[in-house]
Amino acid sequence: MTLLKPLPSLKSVSEKLMTFVEPKEAPVGKLANDEFDAKVFIAKVGAGKTILEFHKNQHVFEQGDVADTVFYLQKGKVKLTVLSEQGKEAVVAILGPGQFFGEGCMNGHKLRISTTTAMEDSVITSVTKEAMLAALHDEPKFSEMFMAYLLTRNSRIEEDLIDQLFNSSERRLARMLLLLANFGKAGRPQPISPNISQETLAEMIGTTRSRVSHFMNKFRKLGLIDYNGHIEVHNSLLSAVLHEKPQLKQDE
Repeated sequence: MTLLKPLPSLKSVSEKLMTFVEPKEAPVGKLANDEFDAKVFIAKVGAGKTILEFHKNQHVFEQGDVADTVFYLQKGKVKLTVLSEQGKEAVVAILGPGQFFGEGCMNGHKLRISTTTAMEDSVITSVTKEAMLAALHDEPKFSEMFMAYLLTRNSRIEEDLIDQLFNSSERRLARMLLLLANFGKAGRPQPISPNISQETLAEMIGTTRSRVSHFMNKFRKLGLIDYNGHIEVHNSLLSAVLHEKPQLKQDE
């Protein structure tokens, strides 16, 4: 059975789904004497800010904890998971350096709605809600940086929803591999960390680990990826997805 194609009106959206845009600082005019650097500001200890170190598999916060702090990931990688009332866990995001998380407290969330866990040793800036509000009010460049992040994050959530609605699990896995390998960003695509297991990939795209294993073996046989410890994604996978080549078939 061949893969169901996205609706024609969503063609441009499908192509957009293949590009992951890392949160970047919004273009701004140069400040006099460069007196304020948003990234330096968020990476240093100060009023309401603390630099924390987390080891692999250590929780930054857990679902249901009090939400009164925003976090900025300086180094490492973290995953956000949600646990349902029935005990089913889903990975909703994997974040890397330069990204914020826990920002829901700025929108009135009193409790954490997810659990955040370090996937490797990580360095994270903790910023109290009060300190964040003060920085957003007093430092326009930091405010623009944070706004750019929120807009990018919102776009990614919309893209993930469209992906779930219109693509098979095979195509969802292909897209997720492209995102994790940083396709569409400056520089060469990066190998995917071995810390991201097939079980984690399955939770991210909403399928079973056995299905992920089947598709990964298929991608490797087709020469779309190399898979030996860590995963190396080739340009041919991007081409196969964007141009809807018959290499990818829906066999669910």
